[in-house]
Amino acid sequence: MATTTSTRDPVAAVAPVDRSAEVRRARRKQNLTGWLFISPIVVGVVAFQFFPILVSMAASLTDWNGISAPKFVGLKNFTDLFSNDPLFLQTFKNTVYFTLASIPLTIGIGLVLALLCSRPIRGVAFFRTAYFAPYVTNVVAIGFVWFWFFQPDSGVVNGLLSQVGIHGPQWLSSSTWAMPAVIMVSVWQGIGYPMIILLAGLQGLPNEYFESAKIDGAGAWQRLRFITLPLLTPHFLFLLITQFITSFQVFGLIYVMTKGGPGHATSVYIFNIYQNAFGFGKIGYASAMAWILFAVIATVTYLQWKLQKRWVFYS
Repeated sequence: MATTTSTRDPVAAVAPVDRSAEVRRARRKQNLTGWLFISPIVVGVVAFQFFPILVSMAASLTDWNGISAPKFVGLKNFTDLFSNDPLFLQTFKNTVYFTLASIPLTIGIGLVLALLCSRPIRGVAFFRTAYFAPYVTNVVAIGFVWFWFFQPDSGVVNGLLSQVGIHGPQWLSSSTWAMPAVIMVSVWQGIGYPMIILLAGLQGLPNEYFESAKIDGAGAWQRLRFITLPLLTPHFLFLLITQFITSFQVFGLIYVMTKGGPGHATSVYIFNIYQNAFGFGKIGYASAMAWILFAVIATVTYLQWKLQKRWVFYS
């Protein structure tokens, strides 16, 4: 009688190993490591952004000087702003004036500089650096320097004007010329940022469009108007949004050069918030002003984003 010997595969006899638990442990370790790396940023954001936002929201509904116990007043701070505070409307108008004047000049001059600095000429890197340097210079230093430049008797500005037979105004002491002087300094300081953004956009434009336009006989002005500017509209949208937010929160130049004077001619919205909060001890009132500013900026930014479909072209 023949006997059969059964053999077993030693590999097949081993049961499959469930490695899902090991994978979960490895993922938890990776997540923990990631959270440890970003924890300083998270703590900083919570402590210095989210928490102050919540405190400001609560303070806007109170009468609080920052020291004594806050007293809940509901929406009284907001109603007083629109009904009993003429300086609120004046500073808002001054801010709108500053914004509407500075943004077109800053972006327009920045575009001209970007077009000039995009040319392959010798020494162009020096000019790019020179135009961008004021943007990264301390605003307090800039304010002090231009404060002396605008002095009516010994300032550089009126000295240069006198060389061509023009008697310069009082500038920072004049309610008519103080805000234009601040706007000129703001534009001089800020043109470097749009120049860099638009210069990057110009360097990324496809050459095929311009070569085809040259073949069809388009001149330099036609290529600029019908090709360059439409292709740069996404960059213009970005600049309009960022420049509006920056201009509507102007403070440093005002504080250093004019301190809101003369006669509140240059008192802007943020400077008014600063005075109410730290000059008059009206923390709750200033918080209400801050939330109105947030609502204005958020609304205008939303409208700019929605209206981009009408004029922004994406290649």
